[in-house]
Parts: sequence; C-alpha cells; structure tokens
Amino acid sequence: MTSTASTTPHRAARPAYLMTLLFLLALASLALAIFLGVVDLNPSDTLAALTGHGSPEARAIILDIRLPRILTGMLAGIHFALAGLLLQSITRNPLADPSLMGVSQGAMLAVSGFLVFTVYSHDTGSTTLQELPVHWLPLIGTLGGLAAGGFIYLIAFRRDLGPLRITLCGIAVGAVLHAIGIGLMAGWGSGRLEVLLEWFSGSLYARGWQHALFLLPFTAAGLAVLPIIRRPMELLRFDATVARSFGLSYRAQFSVVLLVACALAASAVGVVGPVVFVGLIVPHMARFLAGRQTRIVLPLTVALGAIAMTLADLAGRLAGGAEEIPIGVVTAICGVPLLVALLRKTP
Repeated sequence: MTSTASTTPHRAARPAYLMTLLFLLALASLALAIFLGVVDLNPSDTLAALTGHGSPEARAIILDIRLPRILTGMLAGIHFALAGLLLQSITRNPLADPSLMGVSQGAMLAVSGFLVFTVYSHDTGSTTLQELPVHWLPLIGTLGGLAAGGFIYLIAFRRDLGPLRITLCGIAVGAVLHAIGIGLMAGWGSGRLEVLLEWFSGSLYARGWQHALFLLPFTAAGLAVLPIIRRPMELLRFDATVARSFGLSYRAQFSVVLLVACALAASAVGVVGPVVFVGLIVPHMARFLAGRQTRIVLPLTVALGAIAMTLADLAGRLAGGAEEIPIGVVTAICGVPLLVALLRKTP
C-alpha cells in the first residue's frame, strides 16, 4: 500500500517535469536567437532595444528583424510538428509529413505559377527581387497547399477513406505537382530563380511581423481545436471497425483531423517554404520523451516544434554569416542522424 502511494506522485510528476524542462528550453532558445546574430550587439543594447530604448540601430535589428523572424519560425515550427503528428496518426504511417499529402508540393506549384505569370502580366520587363510580388506568397502558398490536400482527400473519399489509399494518393499527386512546379521554374522562371530557390529550400530570410501575424490565426485555431480532436485522433490510429466500436464517427472525424493538419501545414509552407524533417521527426521525439504518458504527446510536440525551428534558424544564421544557410538545409542535415538515432532507440 505504501509502495503504491509512493510511486504515484513520481509518475504524475514526470509529465510536469518534462513540460517545465521544455518550457525552459524554449525560453533559452528564444533568448539565444535574440541575443546572437550576424551583427554583434552588446547584451545591454539588446535588453534596452527589447524595452523600446537603446540606439535606433539596435532597435531596428532586434524589433524589426530578429524578433519577428524568430516568432515566425516558432509558429511555423508548431504548425509543421502538429501537422506531422496528426498525419502520422490518421494515416498510421510513421513516415508521414506535409509532403506526403501533397501540401508542400501544392504550395510550391502555386508559388511557382504565381511568380511566373504575374511577372509576365504586370511587370514592365524588369524581374528584380524588389519588383516581384513576394508579399502575396504566404497567401498563395497556403491556398495552393490547401487545394492540393483537398484534391487528394476528394480522390480518396470517392471510394474508400482508408489510410493506405490516401497515402498513395498523396504520394502520386504530390509527385505530379512537384514535377509541374519544377517544369515551370526551369522553363519560365529564369528571372525569378533566386526567389524561387530561396523559398523552395525553406527560409526565414526577410520574414517580418506581417508573416507572424499571418500565421497567428492558424496557430490559435489549431491549438484551440486540439483538445476537441485529441480523442478522435487517438482512435483513428485503429482500424475503422475498431474505432466505430468506440462510438467514433470515423469518416467525419478523419475529415476534421485531416483538414486541421492540411491547414496548419499549408499556412506554414506558404510563409517559410517546404521545411523538411520537422513534421517527420518532432512527433517521434515527442512520443519518445512521453513514453507511456500519451496524453502529453500533443503539448510536447508543440514545444519541440517551436524549439527545433528556432535552433535550426539560429544555427543557419551563425554558420552562414552574411550568406546564411536556409533553415530547410539545416533541418535536413540534422534530421537524418536524429531520425536514425530515434529508430535505434524505439522498439
């Protein structure tokens, strides 16, 4: 009796310990990203800029460049991580991420077509970066990603909404969209190549407050709906017959979870481009840390997604200097060994 009572507080304390640790790690990564950068600033100047004081240069660097970029990256990381977790759950595929559902490829095709054809229609012959309509890219990429996810869903919906069918549809349609997007870039995108390649590689370069504000409604809506879809998401990991035996409306709940995942992924891809491995690896890291405490997988995924994007962007800025390394390149380089390590430790 005494032994059982003594172990219960220990088991209950582990989730609180993990969440506290990740919260502190998120704050530490945020502080590092603010204080470190290509331009060296004294800690006192940085603190003064954060409070609205200090030199105009320090305020511009911290408040207009670093801080909105960091917040945009954290929100996008949350989107990618949650989308990956939701897709892995409903497709029962541990390798699922936004690219599997064609969301990334749909956004890429939309951005490619937009940059190519709007320049031809509205430019006067010049194709410099400043004259490209880049301020429309987040919205265009989001709409393209949502359209691709919806198209794949409709194809799978006509006959069977099984995980295997929707996975195969996503792979096939995604491959076609990717090929068309690359064809547009190769055939007519020479004058827009720099912008397209930067966006395709996944980048937080020149991301400002408008990008963070664009993502914020998607983040708030996604986090608000998580408590509602948590139980359906767990049941969707089982076969449809088993899930229905628990009273789950399988088709309707599958559709809701898929819509949330596509909206989160499409908005993130629209703002920062198709950043790879975050949606794939972060959910596995969350499950590994949670162990049997499955109820904390969702909050762990949120925290780890924000931390991963912040640290990856910081590494790219510090390693690349003035010519920074795109965040998508950093996540790809770091993602492979992390995935191998997780696979070795996971039974």
